[in-house]
Amino acid sequence: MLKKIQTALISVFYKDRLDEIVLKLHQAGVKIFSTGGTYDFIRSLDVPVEQVETLTGYPSILGGRVKTLHPKVFGGILGRSALASDQREMAQYNIPAFDLVIVDLYPFEETVSGTTDEPSIIEKIDIGGISLIRAGAKNFTDVCIVPSSGYYDELLGILSQGAVTSLEQRRRFAGYAFGVSSWYDAAIYNWFTNGEAQLRLNSREARHLRYGENPHQKGDFYGKLDEVFDQLHGKELSYNNLLDLDAGLNLLAEFDEPTFAILKHNNACGIATADSLETAYTKALAGDPVSAFGGVLVCNRLLDEKTAHLINDLFFEVILAPDYEENALNLLYSRKNRIILRQKKGVFPQRQYKTILNGLLAQDRDLNSETAATMQVVTHKSPSPAEFEDLVFANKIVKHTRSNAIVLVKNKQLAGSGIGQTSRVDALKQAIAKAQEFGFDLQGAVMASDAFFPFADSVEIASRVGISAVVQPGGSVRDADTVNFCNSAGISMVFTGIRHFKH
Repeated sequence: MLKKIQTALISVFYKDRLDEIVLKLHQAGVKIFSTGGTYDFIRSLDVPVEQVETLTGYPSILGGRVKTLHPKVFGGILGRSALASDQREMAQYNIPAFDLVIVDLYPFEETVSGTTDEPSIIEKIDIGGISLIRAGAKNFTDVCIVPSSGYYDELLGILSQGAVTSLEQRRRFAGYAFGVSSWYDAAIYNWFTNGEAQLRLNSREARHLRYGENPHQKGDFYGKLDEVFDQLHGKELSYNNLLDLDAGLNLLAEFDEPTFAILKHNNACGIATADSLETAYTKALAGDPVSAFGGVLVCNRLLDEKTAHLINDLFFEVILAPDYEENALNLLYSRKNRIILRQKKGVFPQRQYKTILNGLLAQDRDLNSETAATMQVVTHKSPSPAEFEDLVFANKIVKHTRSNAIVLVKNKQLAGSGIGQTSRVDALKQAIAKAQEFGFDLQGAVMASDAFFPFADSVEIASRVGISAVVQPGGSVRDADTVNFCNSAGISMVFTGIRHFKH
């Protein structure tokens, strides 16, 4: 199933490196047909080329919308050499057989990212190009289809070795073609639906990671990390680094004031808000200086030199900030493997996906973020303004903490958290133990729960260590028991009406 390339059709939007291809084809004696600007480009190379219009008998019409959509073009691509009836019809209608088709597509995604003008976007929906790609891929037994310049190197290798393609090579290029066409159609679909409705996974190629969750597992990332951050320094990102960064960025998005968070295994082991980033980091580290070792650090302000000096004493994997003072960067560069990232204003998708069993789970991203104004006071005693600030702060953290989750906060500083426990009481006990281990006085601290308290036992335990205010969704059949205990103990409690499970 070796085929000598004798006739080629070339119609491309981007002309980069096309000269290399055309000159190789000319050297191999290949007859070339082309259209429009591609025809002019090839002629400028002093290479013989025929216009598609001379084949079809029609000029480019409708403002360029119709150039190649003709039986003499598609018959030349779809004709089967092994089928006698196809060959008779091709001879009858004087249709040349194309052995090679080189096409790319109008820049739809680039147009969408650069304008909101609908007519301009619509005109970048390719019709002829996508049809040529699909036709060439369908008839891969006879045709080699090259669907973008990203595959020119492989084509040049073929042209350098006699311009002969094997069935295996043609099949491989057909796979590339359907990858390009599915990507393109998914981008158009997402534009028409604003990224909503049915599931369409759309990713062009994988970024290979150091490994997966463990070194014996391979890991890849599908997406556009360069829209989220620039990597300024350090080793390759790992699968777990990206999970922690995702958790950290989603958590930071909740805060407007200077905030610093330290992530470990997708949870904040330390987070604080303060008047300065330096103070926020110091308070965040105090939340759990043991777990901070080897963590991922994220903040929402320019990282200054003073804060960098403090951070430099800590062993950490990754740091991400909106920007860095030059002296801060020079200091952090002192360890070659540290991953230093500068955040961009990337927009996260509104839908989340998780592979399970033999399929996918999909859900809307949890975008609820409760404020003091939306919280309902259900006890006789109302939280003070300072307690309300801490309750809002704690509720934001517990939203991003693995269930079952309890978070203890004092003065906008994480004092302790119970993470991923099978009972809410165990989560609370873990949070109290951690807070006490690191010297926190919980008198006047507040407590947040990601779901309702099924019994009053949790608030009873919290009252013994001095918790003065509680935020929870409410909704238990025994809410009255919990509220009554708070009233008797002088604790204020608010309901949000919103559960924030994170599994």
